[in-house]
Amino acid sequence: MKRLALPLALVAVLLSGCSTPAPPAADVQTATPTPTASPTATPQPTAAIDVPIVSSTPGAIAEAQPPTRVVIPAIAADVPVIPVGVETTGAMELPADPAVAGWYRYGVEPSSGQGNTVIAAHIDSPDYPIGPFASLRDLAAGSDVEVTSATGAVTTYAVESITYYPKAELPIDQLFARTGTPSLVLITCGGEFDASTGHYRDNVVLVARPIS
Repeated sequence: MKRLALPLALVAVLLSGCSTPAPPAADVQTATPTPTASPTATPQPTAAIDVPIVSSTPGAIAEAQPPTRVVIPAIAADVPVIPVGVETTGAMELPADPAVAGWYRYGVEPSSGQGNTVIAAHIDSPDYPIGPFASLRDLAAGSDVEVTSATGAVTTYAVESITYYPKAELPIDQLFARTGTPSLVLITCGGEFDASTGHYRDNVVLVARPIS
């Protein structure tokens, strides 16, 4: 099972200062001194202008909250999640073990409040048993998916759709969106196995929306 490319030439989950202009300079005129001294004028106060004071103390840096586990009670799936990047081929990295999922670390975290958190895993592998994501296709709409983040926060999602996409037709820009309605996207392989390529023909894509 292969996968994707990076921002946002993402390859299908084949799962196999600005400066402020200065105002124009004013004309300069030379004053002719007078022979007699003038009394010194009494300085007058200028009008007060309220100036907001901004603290120079840096704001707190938000703690990273990458997903670390996906639990799907309806299919008894409890899957550890690790951050993954992009292979030299332009495909998204995936853990070799189908029992471990990869979170696309160039995307968004569950706590981002927008965009899609993308997590993917192999369906199987010659060296490992069939993985938990093989049962994604069996989930009913409304099923709960719980995602735990590194801070221990748990976000619960409800399954909205499960779709089979031929790999060449996977809507990458849509599924890997970093803005828009927050969602969870789980991806694995499915459909017929193509012995000539050693890959499944489709990707199974589950989309879920946060409910807590």
